[in-house]
Amino acid sequence: MRLSVRTAVPLTALVLAATACAPGTSDNSGSAKDEKSGTLRVWLFQEVNNAPKKKAVDAAIAGFRSAHKDAKVQVEYIPVDTRAEKIKAAFNDPKSAPDVIEYGNTDTAGYVRDGGLADVSEEFGRWADAKDTDPTAKESVTVDGKIYGAPYFVGVRALYYRTDVFKDLGIAVPKTQDELAATAKKIHKERPELYGLAVGGAYTYGAMPFIWANGGELAEKKGESYVSALDSPAAQKGIKAYTSLFGDANCPAAKCAGMGGNDTVTAFASGKAAMAIGGDFSHQAMEDGKVKGKYAVVPLPGVKTGDIAPAFAGGNNIGVLKSTSHRTLAVDLMQRLAGKEAQRALFSGMGFLPTYTDVRADVAREEPFVAPFVKTLGAGAKFVPASPAWAKIDASLVLPTMFQEVVSGRKDVEAASGDAAKKMDDAFGAAG
Repeated sequence: MRLSVRTAVPLTALVLAATACAPGTSDNSGSAKDEKSGTLRVWLFQEVNNAPKKKAVDAAIAGFRSAHKDAKVQVEYIPVDTRAEKIKAAFNDPKSAPDVIEYGNTDTAGYVRDGGLADVSEEFGRWADAKDTDPTAKESVTVDGKIYGAPYFVGVRALYYRTDVFKDLGIAVPKTQDELAATAKKIHKERPELYGLAVGGAYTYGAMPFIWANGGELAEKKGESYVSALDSPAAQKGIKAYTSLFGDANCPAAKCAGMGGNDTVTAFASGKAAMAIGGDFSHQAMEDGKVKGKYAVVPLPGVKTGDIAPAFAGGNNIGVLKSTSHRTLAVDLMQRLAGKEAQRALFSGMGFLPTYTDVRADVAREEPFVAPFVKTLGAGAKFVPASPAWAKIDASLVLPTMFQEVVSGRKDVEAASGDAAKKMDDAFGAAG
């Protein structure tokens, strides 16, 4: 559901490695009522430091209540770790369900299949703010051409590097992925106590840009479903590029094969790596670490000089439940919570990147650290297949298993990607 395990601190937007836990299918067919008064219930995710988020939310709700004197709003901040059970129960018991929820953007297709989210295509089309929504963010609320929510924030990853190490060794910032690999190995040779580039066999979202940059895809649409593309020559080239970064010349497999995204960020922040692929949401961890004042960020390079590797567009959405008896009010509240003003406040308080291109440009001017991430998004971020099967694929660790099989030497890229593709196809087939 939620895209990431959280280690949030102020200015952190916790994004996600995906953990899938889609709720059970519901017979909920929606409510015929559209009451214009009463209490609306809202479920939002609890942040580690929730006060700045609550402040932004309270401001949006104040505007809503001014416009709707007969309506009240009850907000519950739900623990991320137990969200699966809570949302499953809400889908299956409309009487106890909230009207509006926050949810991880990889869960959209599963929630739509399970009958939980309302189709808000018409209202989204009339919403003034929506015209400036980033296309990839809009994709994350779209299933079969219909809109099932409003993007709430987005998170992407870029290349963090140690400015002091690069200066001491006289090394230039890599401009291609080949240069990235060569630079990582040169640093580790000169400074064996450092990983040249911290990588993780369980770091799915750090590996995806290598697949995409080499022209590969995770899956391709086929009719109403998807088929895996992991075993295509282009995807295999990207898998080889990523897995070549493991080994004694850069990041030893014995230590790095089991590392996830948080591990690689921690390695960099603690001064154990010269480079790492981290998110805009990793900024505060770096500021709180040993590398404060000794690092910079650039977009992760692509295959050719000047290219930016496509990044995974993580983040969260706000949606209206199909079971709501306050449809009009719930949609208005959704738009206020996820509107431009609210997203500006959310960025100021939490560091969550806005989903609107114009607002992102504004915050990039205000906070220089945001610029490489905004540039990465502008170059074209990508998303996971809009299929309910993704939850199973992610929960089954299909991609991490593939990377780890290659890194450990148990399988070559062709065999590992072929096996992973078969697992993905089985999941797509089961999802219908």
